[in-house]
Amino acid sequence: MQRENAHTEGEDFMMRAFLVLVIVFFVATFPATWLLMLVLGSTGLALSYWGTLPLGILVSVLLGAATSM
Repeated sequence: MQRENAHTEGEDFMMRAFLVLVIVFFVATFPATWLLMLVLGSTGLALSYWGTLPLGILVSVLLGAATSM
């Protein structure tokens, strides 16, 4: 008889890996996003962290690609 809420070890590993990936993602993009918040805030665009996060992601990816060459 199979339990209804039984999880396999693979599913548990995938959930833990996903949570670690999300945490690493936010830590990696925080410096660029925070600096963009400072720059855009001084121009009068007072955006929140969540408002500048998409641009922070792009800046982080571009900096990572430029420094890997």
